[in-house]
Amino acid sequence: MPAATMPAAKMPAAKMPAAKRIRRVTLDGQLVGYWEREAARLDALAAEARFGWQRRSLERKAAYARAQGERSRAREVARGREPVPAEPSGNSPG
Repeated sequence: MPAATMPAAKMPAAKMPAAKRIRRVTLDGQLVGYWEREAARLDALAAEARFGWQRRSLERKAAYARAQGERSRAREVARGREPVPAEPSGNSPG
C-alpha cells in the first residue's frame, strides 16, 4: 500500500509529520487588537469633532473600547497566554 493512502496509525514513524504546536489565536486574543484599534479610531474622531458634545460622546466610546480590550486581555492572561500584539492594519497574525 502506498504511504499516501496508509492510515496515520499504520504509517511508519519516519513518515509521520513532525508535531508542531501552532499557537492558536483565541477570540479574546483577536478582540484585544480590535478594541485597541477601535479606541484609536474613536480618539482620532474625537480630536476632529466640531462640537463638544460630539467630542465627549466619542471619548466615552473610546474609553468603553479600551475597557473591553482590557477585559479580553485579562481573559487571555488568565488562560496563561500573553495576547498577540495587534497590527495597526487590522490583519491578524499567522
